Amino acid sequence: MSPLAIFFLFLINSSLAANTNIYNVQNYGAKSDGKTDSSKAFLNAWAAACASNTPSTINVPAGKYMIHNAYFNGQTCKSKAITIRIDGTLLAPSDYNVIGNEENWIKFEKVNGVSIYGGTFDGQGAALWACKNSNNKNCPDGTTALTFYNSNNIIMSGVTVQNSQKFQIMVDGCRNVKLQGVKVSAPGNSPNTDGIHVKLSSGVSIMNSHIGTGDDCISIGPGTSNLWIEGIACGPGHGISIGSLGWKQQELGVQNVTVKTVTFSGTTNGVRVKTWARPSNGFVRNILFQHLVMVNVKNPIIIDQNYCPNHESCPHQGSGIKISDITYQDIHGTSATKIAVKLDCSKTKPCSGITLEGVNLSYQNQQTEASCVNARGRVSGLQKTTNCLLKN
Repeated sequence: MSPLAIFFLFLINSSLAANTNIYNVQNYGAKSDGKTDSSKAFLNAWAAACASNTPSTINVPAGKYMIHNAYFNGQTCKSKAITIRIDGTLLAPSDYNVIGNEENWIKFEKVNGVSIYGGTFDGQGAALWACKNSNNKNCPDGTTALTFYNSNNIIMSGVTVQNSQKFQIMVDGCRNVKLQGVKVSAPGNSPNTDGIHVKLSSGVSIMNSHIGTGDDCISIGPGTSNLWIEGIACGPGHGISIGSLGWKQQELGVQNVTVKTVTFSGTTNGVRVKTWARPSNGFVRNILFQHLVMVNVKNPIIIDQNYCPNHESCPHQGSGIKISDITYQDIHGTSATKIAVKLDCSKTKPCSGITLEGVNLSYQNQQTEASCVNARGRVSGLQKTTNCLLKN
């Protein structure tokens, strides 16, 4: 056999070997008709990729794939690098009775080294939102569209998550998660459809993404640390919120959070910290809000430590959450209300170390105002709001 023939034979064998680690969901029975439940096919493709000793790729070709529920467990995976490339759309059942009482629609649990590129996750939540907005007491709570639970080293890029019944994306108990170039969308009147919710996690970054929902664009729960948020377009929605915190007396704190280069358009809030007016040992500290643009935002800067919807379980109590060392730097644009800065801190644990630098917000071409209660800190730079902070 000639050296050239041997070379081509080597290339062919190498190609075949490489292809053995590519798993097409259609080869496992997935149907791209948008009607047939393909949950089992996706799980079988996952099992095959998971069993590989080398990096594996799961391919989802163009088309619409109905998924009733899919829980991808990585506890027994041999492969530490599974890539999921999606060219199609994954659909949840439009009938909320099918999965409305499930906590999660698609869930990755105890996985390590999973990367998801492209594709759309469509929760088809309109029917459940209509049920909730009609004040029907028999509506199910709803399911979160895409959850990463107790997982490490996750990348999600170029993915669209839309119209979830409840939260769109949840990162819970994870380490080293990168969400970039993500689009998250739901109508402004869709209830409790937080865009991205992070809790009990460290080393999470959310970059260069557009988020518009009926609730918080990004919500940050207890036990979150070393969170980086940058390059976000937020709206419609309730802004970026730390909290609510302090429902439980024993609760992990939130620390080392950076939110920078974000534009808020027509949102209820800009950057918000909210805590229940109840005893708690939690805290919020070392937070930086930087280079933010507000476009007709009702509450551009707000701390609310008297959060108590319907005045249940907390009247006349003080929040136990200790808030300290929060910096608001280079925040400008327009407020939809006269009071652009509201710092309503705990009567039992006042806020300290609040810094306002270069905050320049206007309301109908007028100077805005600030309202402070139990808040200590300093003001510098182009500050158009009244300085109401007590000295540290």
